[in-house]
Formats: sequence, structure tokens, C-alpha cells
Amino acid sequence: MRKLLASLVFFAITPAIAQDAQAPDALVKEVTQDVIAIVKQDKDIQSGNTKKTIVLVEQKVLPHFNFTRMTALAMGINWRKATPDQQKLLIDQFRTLLVRTYSTALTSYRNQTIDFKPLRAQPAGTDVMVRSEVRQSGAEAVTIDYSMEKTPSGWKVYDVVVGGVSLVTTYRDTFANEIRNAGVDGLIKTLSDKNRQLETKSG
Repeated sequence: MRKLLASLVFFAITPAIAQDAQAPDALVKEVTQDVIAIVKQDKDIQSGNTKKTIVLVEQKVLPHFNFTRMTALAMGINWRKATPDQQKLLIDQFRTLLVRTYSTALTSYRNQTIDFKPLRAQPAGTDVMVRSEVRQSGAEAVTIDYSMEKTPSGWKVYDVVVGGVSLVTTYRDTFANEIRNAGVDGLIKTLSDKNRQLETKSG
């Protein structure tokens, strides 16, 4: 789990930019390199300034992820059990949880290298997988793959698979257990409590 969370830093720093001129993999590579350059130059982020890192994530990343679809996928069949108001709260809390988790992970970046694999997709495809591999001296390489969909506003990330483990599938099991025990409102409360804990810790 520690390896998974540490690797997911690249989920937080690899948005799919809403431009159709470039292929999704080229966009991912370009923006990843740009954000990594910022991290390398920012001593506050390197020293663990989570609040500053959150600002970076919100500015560079959030517009390029489909949190509605991610939350629905993580909820699975339980998504239909939630009211529209509950769905909105779930999206907001899940988004906040991911941002805080990966902003913290981003501060642990230390000169890893990323190898992007050739994109395997049809020219007119609207759902693709961008594959990459993260390498670090003295450690085993970790694969990180991004499920992306083409929307009217551009390419969006809706899942990340790290070392063969899907982000939304991992949360689906957790969410299902919580809903069985305490219902949808119980899950919302659990996410809210977790976010408050992370906020206190980062503060």
C-alpha cells in the first residue's frame, strides 16, 4: 500500500490537457515534464508544504479529471442508491480526498524517471489507456496507466492503474463495505472525517 500511494504521485501530476491537436500520450508526457520541473524548483513543495502543493494540483490537474465518473465507478451499483444531493456530496468529498492524498505524495518526488509507452488506440478512439513506467534507482519499476476518455471539453482521466491495481476498484471495495455498515450517509461522513483529519495533519 505504501508503494502504491507513493507511486500515485504521478496520478496527481499527470493531467490530460483539453486539446485535440496532440495525442493523449503526448499531452500526458508534456504536462508531466512541466509540473515535475516546477516541483524540482520549488523548495517549499520539496520540504513538505502541502498547502502549496494543493494549489499546484488544483491549478494544473483538477480541470482535466472527470471526478463525476470516477466517483460513480468507485460507488459501483451503489451509485444509483444515492440521491442527487448525496451524489454531489460524494463527488466533492472524494475529490477532496484524492487531492489531499496525492498532494502529500507529490512532496515525496525525488528524481524518478518516467518512460511512456507507445499509445495503442484507434485514430478515432474516444477511450484510451496511456501507459507509463516509473523508474527509481535501487527500486523496482512501477507501471502507472491512465484510463482516459474524450469529452466535448477534451481528454479526461477517469481511472489510474498502479502496478495492476485500479484506483476506482480499490475504493469500490472500501465504499461498498462502508455503505453496508452505515449507508450512503455513513460513507459521506467517513470521507468528510478523513478529509478533516488530513487537513489538520497538513496544517
